[in-house]
Amino acid sequence: MILTTTQYIEGHKIVDYLGIVSGIAYNNSYNHKGKKLSFKDMFNVSKYYKVYAEGLETIKEEAFQKLKENAQQLKANAVVGIKVDI
Repeated sequence: MILTTTQYIEGHKIVDYLGIVSGIAYNNSYNHKGKKLSFKDMFNVSKYYKVYAEGLETIKEEAFQKLKENAQQLKANAVVGIKVDI
């Protein structure tokens, strides 16, 4: 499935708009792939940002997977105009 932030896909014609789809993911546990951030590590700026960035990447991927699943339920073959809000 094609996912894009643009309003069109070069070389393809949009025949029908099937509706709005969303993909939402949430996690506030300060961990990534089992790496839990300790209280002490929260004050280590480089470690904090590394784990936080890795966690955001995981959450973003989960949201895109949910977006694709919701689009497939509508029988869509692409999603255009994606906006990401973090």
